[in-house]
Amino acid sequence: MASWEEVTVSEDEVRSRYSHLEKMTDLVAVWEVALSDGVHKIEFEHGTTSGKRVVYVDGKEEIRKEWMFKLVGKETFTVGASKTKASINIDAVSGFAYEYTLEIDGKSLKKYMENRSKTTNTWILSLGGTEYRVVLEKDTMDVWCNGKKMETAGEFVEDGTETHFTVGDHSCYIKAVSSGKRKEGIIHTLIVDDREIPEAVE
Repeated sequence: MASWEEVTVSEDEVRSRYSHLEKMTDLVAVWEVALSDGVHKIEFEHGTTSGKRVVYVDGKEEIRKEWMFKLVGKETFTVGASKTKASINIDAVSGFAYEYTLEIDGKSLKKYMENRSKTTNTWILSLGGTEYRVVLEKDTMDVWCNGKKMETAGEFVEDGTETHFTVGDHSCYIKAVSSGKRKEGIIHTLIVDDREIPEAVE
């Protein structure tokens, strides 16, 4: 049997263990938001007795309010490298039940992601054992790779344009070609080391 000394834990340890446990019990919502610089995780804690509100973005505390007399309301913060505006709406559904909705740039998450799929292209690829997420913002022709905005060089080619950039020691370009159909518009294709990469669906 272990002697008493071996099983004693410091008060701080107990406190940190307990506060972590306490922390998790108030977690009411988790969202994943795919932006150009990466997929961000938003976690929300709501103490329905104390009115406590805590917002975490990628594990980092953004907002903490310990005591709130009003249990409903809104918390606003930013997400990602481009400081995209986000807000969590807290609404009472019935009695002590609450509904939490996340808005990005003033749109519901669903609407925002639908709109985003029209304005961006995303590719996921593996190069030399490393996974890369490449995003093209069609309106600005900005290219992001694993959270960083890439240096690009555009050039006109016979059937459209090519936006060139480098990932590691791999030469990449995004080719933009008109589909010839008004509804489809321009088709963007990512070519890495002369190989076409299929588009990812997020």
